[in-house]
Amino acid sequence: MTSKEYRTISQIAGPLVFVEKTEPVGYGEIAIVTLPNGEERRGQVLDSSHDVVVIQMFEGTSGIERAAGARFTGETLKMPVSQDMLGRILSGSGEPLDGGPKIVPDDRLDIIGAAINPWARDNPREFIQTGISTIDGMNTLVRGQKLPIFSGSGLPHNDIALQIARQAKVLGKNEEFAVVFGAMGITNEEAQYFMKDFERTGALKRAVVFMNLADDPAIERIITPRLALTTAEYLAYQLGMSVLVILTDITNYCEALRQIGAAREEVPGRRGYPGYMYTDLATLYERAGRIKGKTGSITQIPILSMPGDDITHPIADLTGYITEGQIVAKRDLHRAGIYPPIDVGSSLSRLMDSGIGKGRTREDHKSVSDQCYAAYAEGRDLRGLVAIVGKDALSERDRKFLDFADLFERRIVRQGREDDRDINTTLDLMWEILAMIPENQLTRIDRKWIEKYHPAHKKPVEAN
Repeated sequence: MTSKEYRTISQIAGPLVFVEKTEPVGYGEIAIVTLPNGEERRGQVLDSSHDVVVIQMFEGTSGIERAAGARFTGETLKMPVSQDMLGRILSGSGEPLDGGPKIVPDDRLDIIGAAINPWARDNPREFIQTGISTIDGMNTLVRGQKLPIFSGSGLPHNDIALQIARQAKVLGKNEEFAVVFGAMGITNEEAQYFMKDFERTGALKRAVVFMNLADDPAIERIITPRLALTTAEYLAYQLGMSVLVILTDITNYCEALRQIGAAREEVPGRRGYPGYMYTDLATLYERAGRIKGKTGSITQIPILSMPGDDITHPIADLTGYITEGQIVAKRDLHRAGIYPPIDVGSSLSRLMDSGIGKGRTREDHKSVSDQCYAAYAEGRDLRGLVAIVGKDALSERDRKFLDFADLFERRIVRQGREDDRDINTTLDLMWEILAMIPENQLTRIDRKWIEKYHPAHKKPVEAN
């Protein structure tokens, strides 16, 4: 049955088309706007009142006149999904960018997704190894967790994202592992960099990549993460895969929300962002998790660049409320030439204890991590004292902790972009630098772990 066409467009504002109506139209419904020359463009119902329907256009409103016609399909936006998506690079609206054929779908899923019943949620657990010591050793990522990276403009968060996409794996499991990478508002140069890196390293074989460019319409930026998460849900809950979803940059997504809100003449909230931004972000982040009875899982790493490096900015602030910790990239570490510039003092993984310990990482993991945190924090505090009184005024004990902070940044924080450290390597490195501190100062480590793992107590391996 052909849907009725309305020629009652009353207003065109930015990416929005306002249509006066006489029949009920549902929120999220797909609309087709036909230009006088016969060209058709797709849009989605953003608002539906008694008198007017607001359509946000996917391909922009340039060339649309009031004489254009609009019809409503009665369907919401659906993502065609298939196992053949692995290894593909798609646009922010799901169209192939890699020169390959269109996806032949096994199913078509609503991009809004279904909320996970809280009773059906299983607790996130099991260690995901990223190969980056500051995450694996100090702020462990757990399967089913949502752990954002807070960065700043000009910091190498995209390099960190690519390194995690290449190296991430679930240890000790036979389950298939996949990465869904969603980029929003990136430049053409960044898009080429992402594509080359995925192809060069072979990571593309187990990945599905969505790329929304900076010159694409703002509305596409809104649907890109939803397409990525819908794909992840298919891979996780229908194919039983462990899926890691990396979304970059959430700040560009929120700017698109603000742009559309301004076009709708909404009353702005904090710093001009929509008052419903918390709810909107929650609809993305809460799609991570594990479901009882299903082998698959979705783990999320959203990446956001904090405007002005302000961690109290609304985007970072609201993200922190919804997610389970944060990995913070600091500019002073970047200026010092340290990659990745992750500040363990500001970072936190609230679910770390669920994914570490005997049978998951190693029995001494918690103790060693706590001791490194304490020693590093004390060493950094002493740097401020040295600036005032000089290093010569410090006691021998304080000098040890001051040197520990420097060594921690050189040996643990700094590592190469291609350096994939397993968890045992990371923990052994942490023991090596803890060895510079007198054993009686290792107050957070049980004596039995000191005797088993401390370099001064480890027995040399005898040659055959």
